[in-house]
Amino acid sequence: MTTPQEKLLPGTRRALLHRIAAAQAEGRAPSLVAAVVRGGEPVWHGSRTSVDGHGPDENVQYRIGSITKTFTAVLVLRLRDEGLLDLGDPLEKHLPGTGAGEATIAQLLAHTAGLAAETPGPWWERTPGSLRPELSDVLSEQPFLHPAGRLHHYSNPGYTLLGALIEELRGVPWEEMRTPAAPLEADQLASGDSYGLGLQVLHRSGRILVGHSGSLPGFLAALAIGVEDDVAAVVLSNCTSGPRVLTVATDLVRIVVEAEPRIPESWRPAAEVDQSVLELAGPWYWGTQACALRLRADGMVELGPLAGGGRGSRFRANGDGTWTGLDGYYLGEPLRAVRRPDGSLSHLDLGSFVFTRQPYDEGAPVPGGVDPEGWRGIQ
Repeated sequence: MTTPQEKLLPGTRRALLHRIAAAQAEGRAPSLVAAVVRGGEPVWHGSRTSVDGHGPDENVQYRIGSITKTFTAVLVLRLRDEGLLDLGDPLEKHLPGTGAGEATIAQLLAHTAGLAAETPGPWWERTPGSLRPELSDVLSEQPFLHPAGRLHHYSNPGYTLLGALIEELRGVPWEEMRTPAAPLEADQLASGDSYGLGLQVLHRSGRILVGHSGSLPGFLAALAIGVEDDVAAVVLSNCTSGPRVLTVATDLVRIVVEAEPRIPESWRPAAEVDQSVLELAGPWYWGTQACALRLRADGMVELGPLAGGGRGSRFRANGDGTWTGLDGYYLGEPLRAVRRPDGSLSHLDLGSFVFTRQPYDEGAPVPGGVDPEGWRGIQ
């Protein structure tokens, strides 16, 4: 039977161990434990300790701090998926009397509600662990420090309100969460990092990762997920400061991805493709720029340049002959095939951009019209 430690190559395992060993030594942490998951299965774990003898293993418990915000956000989005709330709803609609009811659920999730970073009174590190304040103790008399929706300001009380919302509504497809939910500040522009709905969005070594960090007195924690590569890492340490655990977690993902790249799925032709969709495939021109519309095995289509850089996006069918952009410049933009009175295909309309089968096709409504004399040299 293959153990998790045998699912990675020896060189990869050594590189992972070296990374956490350096983090524990340089960060002067009493202990540090980490694990890597690939394809939904644990494939490696390791630990370092300052105490001789048995070090912590994958069963030792550490506190994870603010990583619980990600779990809270997932529960809120499940309530949304079940139709019990809308992310644009003000908190007051579902949880009245908080004093912060004008903030929307989306703003609370994204830390853009303008609430204070901490609760009033003594800092939570100096309170007994058994303290469970009432909701009225979470916010001060003036809970808003900034106008709602204007900027990202991390707020622990905001997620306390979301926890109370879940409890109120309960009585006892996760991807939206990776979308940055607020304009980037100057320091974020330099790194490219941002915050979605309960998830930090990180740009590292040309890759986009999502996850969260966490801290409590005596504990540091981090979760990093390379979505495209299906590799995740968790790092836990029992110290208040020292190792940069989020950096370590992203490094562990990078080590695995670079040493053992994901094997692409085999290409397979789509089982059945509607003729009207198949007719859209092939070359298209925006002016003279050559593009191609490709059919994907997952039922979506992809439009992008034939070569070189340029705008490209995936599109999801809406069931009525139109498509909606899922990413890139055309995110959320409508794509539709425009037909002539006889039913033949004329052009593609993509958010008012006209794509034709020939460069500046005179048979299509090209903005500005086409010279009837056609292409010719400059006189």
